[in-house]
Amino acid sequence: MDAVINFIVTVWNQIIYAVSNIRVFDVIDIIIIAYLIYKAIEFLRETRAGQLAKGIIVLVAVYLIAKLFDLAVLRWVLAFVFNSAIIALAVIFQPELRRMLERIGQIKVGPGQALDSEEERTKSAIDSICKAAGNMKENKVGALIVFERKTQLGDIINTGTIIDAKPSASMVCNVFYPKSPLHDGAVVVRDGRIYAAGCILPLTQNNHLSSSLGTRHRAAIGMTENSDAVVLVVSEETGSISIAYNGKITRDYTAATAYAELQKKLIESDEIEKETRFLSVVKRVFPWISKQNNKARDGENDET
Repeated sequence: MDAVINFIVTVWNQIIYAVSNIRVFDVIDIIIIAYLIYKAIEFLRETRAGQLAKGIIVLVAVYLIAKLFDLAVLRWVLAFVFNSAIIALAVIFQPELRRMLERIGQIKVGPGQALDSEEERTKSAIDSICKAAGNMKENKVGALIVFERKTQLGDIINTGTIIDAKPSASMVCNVFYPKSPLHDGAVVVRDGRIYAAGCILPLTQNNHLSSSLGTRHRAAIGMTENSDAVVLVVSEETGSISIAYNGKITRDYTAATAYAELQKKLIESDEIEKETRFLSVVKRVFPWISKQNNKARDGENDET
């Protein structure tokens, strides 16, 4: 028992020593490494890299077993495989690495300037999709378009076909053209690009909806019940445009009003959320700021 207590005390003292001697640059170093690990996990989850990573882990485990039991031939073969792994990974992940480098190339090049910011891509996507929605409304062509936000929709994307293309009104109309092989499903928009088409969405479990809502509308509601996505629907029967968000659906939009609503949901709400999060962090770090604000408000109330 004494040995366990001494071990705990020793570990605690080491932690206290490490924390007391930490520098600002150490914190920055930890934040950068944590961000890189997060991005690596996100990369593994959202691409085929996840399955390949499992295969690599299995090979490493087999190599350790071969080393433990001195299986010379198997160990030599696996060592040869690992020596060629860097080149093999570069070939296997060529599309993903290209997209990653393209995103790095889209960083800001000057004050207030960007090659292709996320907000600009989202605005362009909304504009193209709403123009297409107006066209499909007139021709009564059904459509189901999901705008991914913070909740990753990898499971939904895996049910469809990867496109990963810059959206245009003609492309969206072609995808949902009745004789198109991908028309019977949903399009997923990620980072301002049409990422996948022909995707299958979960239907809502709400049994109190109007009987006038068809399968597309119920799928749109179901999608927003399980994520923070925003879904645009064009009815095949009536041509009406609807938008689903947070488990609710609003109907009878025009192309212009749908554009305004999507702007509000996808861009303005994100900006407000970022400002609120920033202010909350500032108030936690500098609590005297909130105290000064409260005093100022109390002074104004006393004067009134």
